[in-house]
Amino acid sequence: MKLARSSFSPVTSLAMFALICGVARGAPAPRQDVPDSLDLPTALRFALENNFSIRQARERIKQQEGVLVEVKARSIPNVSANGSYQLNDRDISQSFPASDRSWGLSVTATQALFAGGGVRSAIRSSALTREAAVLELTGVVNDALLDVRTKFYDILLAREKIKVQESNVELLKSQLKNVTDRFEAGTISSFEKLRAEVALANAQVPLITARNAYRLAIEALRQSLGFVTNTQENVRKIPEFVGTLDYLPVSYELQSSLDSAHANRPEIARLAKLADSREESVTTARSTRYPNLSAFGGWQLRKGPTDTFGDSKDGFLIGLQSQWAIFDGRATTGRVTQARSLLEQTKLVLQEQTLAVDVEVRRALSSLQEANELAEASQKVVAQAEESLRLANARYGAGTATQLDVLQSQVDLTTARTNQIQAYYNYNVALARVRKAIGLADSAVAN
Repeated sequence: MKLARSSFSPVTSLAMFALICGVARGAPAPRQDVPDSLDLPTALRFALENNFSIRQARERIKQQEGVLVEVKARSIPNVSANGSYQLNDRDISQSFPASDRSWGLSVTATQALFAGGGVRSAIRSSALTREAAVLELTGVVNDALLDVRTKFYDILLAREKIKVQESNVELLKSQLKNVTDRFEAGTISSFEKLRAEVALANAQVPLITARNAYRLAIEALRQSLGFVTNTQENVRKIPEFVGTLDYLPVSYELQSSLDSAHANRPEIARLAKLADSREESVTTARSTRYPNLSAFGGWQLRKGPTDTFGDSKDGFLIGLQSQWAIFDGRATTGRVTQARSLLEQTKLVLQEQTLAVDVEVRRALSSLQEANELAEASQKVVAQAEESLRLANARYGAGTATQLDVLQSQVDLTTARTNQIQAYYNYNVALARVRKAIGLADSAVAN
C-alpha cells in the first residue's frame, strides 16, 4: 500500500500525551512477577512504564520543569526578611551615644521592572528547552519500543528455529530407524546405517545452539523491558511467548515517507525547539548591555537611642533602584558571541540530523524491499524442498535413490525452513524500522 502524507498520525498521540502527563505523578515502577504468558502488546505497554531509558527521559522533563520554575521566579516579586542582634565593646560602637548592643529587622519585597528583555527571553528559552525535553522523551520511547519489538521478534525467531531443528531431528530419527530395519534385514550395508547415525548426531548441534539463543533472547528482552525480579519463585520461570512471525507485505512511497519523517520525527522537532531556545539565549546575553530597574518596598526596625527594645525605631520604605554596567570589559560581547555560536551549532546539528533522517528512511525502505523479496522467495523454496524430500523418500523406498539423496533432501528442507523464518523475521524487523524512521508511533502508543 502507498501512504499519503495525510495518512500519517503524529507521534504525540493521545496515549503519548497520557504518558507524558504521567511524568508529574512520578509513581515508582512496581516490581512484578513473571507472567504465565506474554504477547508483544503487553511487552510494549510494560516497557512504557518500566524501561530505564524512558524513565530517565521522564526525569529530565522534571529537571527542565524545575529550571523553568526557577527562571520564572525573576519575573514575580521576591520577598526577603533579614534580622540581626549584636553585642560589642562600647569602644568600637558606631552609634551615638555609644552602646554595647544593636539589633535590626527588615522585610523587603523587590519587583523587577526592566531588565533589557533578559527575563522574558530566559523564560521563553527555558520553556522551549522543556518542550525539547518532551520531544526527547518521544524519541526515547520510539527507540525503546523498537528495541523491545526487535527483541521480542528475536525470541519468536529462536523459538521457530528450535521447532525446525527438532523437526529435523525427528525426521533423522525416523530415517535412522528405517535404515536400521533395512540393515537388520540385510538389504543395506553398515556404512549407510553409520551415515544415518552421524547425520542424527550432527543435527543435535544446531538444536543445542538454537535453545541457547532462545535463552539469551529472553534475557535481552528482559533488559529492554526493565523487568527487575530476583525472587525465588520467579528466578527460573519463563513465560509462554504468544505470537508468530507473520508475513503481510506492505509498501511505502519514498517521497511520502520523507515528508512524514520531516513532519513527525521527534529528533528533528527537538533540535528545532533547541534552536529557538538558543535564539532566546542571544537576547538574554545581550540584555546586560541595558540598565535594569526594579522597585522595592518593605518595613524596617532598628535600635533606638537607648538599649531598651521598646525604644526601637520602625517604619516603612519604598523606592526604585537601578544598575547599569556602562563598561564591563566587553564581557557582554563575549557572552553574546558564545550564545550566537551555540545557536549556529544547533542549526548545523539540525541540518545534519535532517540529512541523517533522510538517509535512515532510504536505507529502511531499501531493507524492507529486500526483506519482502526474500520472504516471497522463501515461500516457494520451502514448498519445493518438501516435495523434493517426499520424492527422495519414495525413490529410496523403491530402491531408485540412495540414502545420500534422502539426507541431502532433508538438509535442503531444514535450510529452506530456516531461511523462511529468518526472512519473515527480517521483514517484520524491517517494517518496524520503517515505521520508526518515518515518524509513525508504535501501535502500543498510537492506539
